[in-house]
Amino acid sequence: MARTPTGESVLARAIRVLDAFTADEPSLTVGEVARRSGLHVATASRLVGELTAHGLLERTADRRVRVGVRLWELGARASPTLGLREAAMPFLEDVHAVVGHHVQLGVLDGADVLFLERLTARDAVINFSRIAGRLPLATSSSGVVLLAHAPHELQEQVLAAPLRPVTPAGFGSPAQLRAALAEVRRGHAAVLEGHQHPDATGVAVPVRDGDGRVVASLSVIVPNDGRGAALVPLLLATALGITRVLRRPAGGGTRTEGGPSGDGPPPGQAGVTRRPRPCRSPCR
Repeated sequence: MARTPTGESVLARAIRVLDAFTADEPSLTVGEVARRSGLHVATASRLVGELTAHGLLERTADRRVRVGVRLWELGARASPTLGLREAAMPFLEDVHAVVGHHVQLGVLDGADVLFLERLTARDAVINFSRIAGRLPLATSSSGVVLLAHAPHELQEQVLAAPLRPVTPAGFGSPAQLRAALAEVRRGHAAVLEGHQHPDATGVAVPVRDGDGRVVASLSVIVPNDGRGAALVPLLLATALGITRVLRRPAGGGTRTEGGPSGDGPPPGQAGVTRRPRPCRSPCR
């Protein structure tokens, strides 16, 4: 692969360009791309032009640049999370119909939880996560569940790093976090009241694949009214349903009126009238 005089490959520089875009600022000027990527403006301009020519970036009417549909297509086509998302979505919709607030699916990525899906509602409690967004593992129920089942080396890495709680209710010391991880492993769930916002409670459980490995977290964000723990049985039953789908051979299950593969009413839904189909983050 061609390398620049600094020894950095062209691909590495192109990745720096793509990394400049965020969910909060999805479109940038070339100058902003250069500044965020640490590249010379001429280099950034050339790479933006090449990436645009291949559809990985696209220009807006006001001459700004944003991620192109082609990049989304390539990522979605071969994403290792595609099967997980497809298996989980019907169950996320069922939980949302019962809870009426945010329902999320997250996976471990480095020292963060990366959110693959999020269903929300216009009148739902405040929530800072979004699809393709990240949160540090120690600051959310989703992250704590994933960290509790992560390799020991990663757990120690997070425990050794400075903890930065978002609110006063968050974990302020390694001892607090270590105790919470042990509790998650015992009780199979994390219930964090006010850790992301004083008005919100996060409740999360692990999702396992057919081999019993934790591959994701299923979580809800609900009002901080002391009732979050009551949702743990619903989430555990839902996570088990996702695991059963993941165990099946590809194409082995169908969605019926009774829930995935017609196994009866979805967890917690007997006698529940369905709400309108939820909107994906953010609601508009």
